Amino acid sequence: MTRSTVDFHFDPMCPFAYQTSVWLRDVRAQLGITINWRFFSLEEVNRFEGKKHPWEREWSYGWSLMRIGATLRRQSMASLDTWYARIGEALHVRGEKPHDPEVARAMLDDPRVLEQAITDPTTHDEVRADHQRVIDAGGFGVPTLFFADGQTLFGPVLVNPPRGEDALKLWNVVTGMADLPHVYELQRPKAQADQELIARTLQPYLSGRDWVSVNRGEIIDFSGGTA
Repeated sequence: MTRSTVDFHFDPMCPFAYQTSVWLRDVRAQLGITINWRFFSLEEVNRFEGKKHPWEREWSYGWSLMRIGATLRRQSMASLDTWYARIGEALHVRGEKPHDPEVARAMLDDPRVLEQAITDPTTHDEVRADHQRVIDAGGFGVPTLFFADGQTLFGPVLVNPPRGEDALKLWNVVTGMADLPHVYELQRPKAQADQELIARTLQPYLSGRDWVSVNRGEIIDFSGGTA
């Protein structure tokens, strides 16, 4: 089956979603596929009991950025595309803090978009709808991919995104798995060298973040190279 369109659900704070987006952009450059950028909140899915929902806070790192993204998406998918690449590189490559409101404002072509997004309650609804789509499909994190025929995959989870011919090899693996709806999981065990590579790759993100990383209720200690 030819797959020319993919919906890519991401949280801008997630280093693995960013790595996957870099790979998928390379595939797009080679094959001309269409990427529809959609949202998913790791803050919400990993929220501890008693903590406010991200939409109940005046500013919430990933959630508020996605509200900005929702405002940009209303202008065009290309606007969201450019912005996600920009803030993703800032956090995940350079270790900067695009989740800080003043930094977020400075990274917009039009700084007024931040206020537009944060003062418009419907941006909450838009992010929440994208998030719920993943939950309803049985998803739990990012990156989550939706294809036009309804097939949904979590991943691929990677570092050092493949480029060129290798990017297309991975695309064939991913779309091949989507063609087999009863193949549910394929996972590579992580040796110590893999854990160390992941820890090194995530150093900019670890420097830029102002939160602890949580995966399905457990705090992740990346300093030990675990992922």
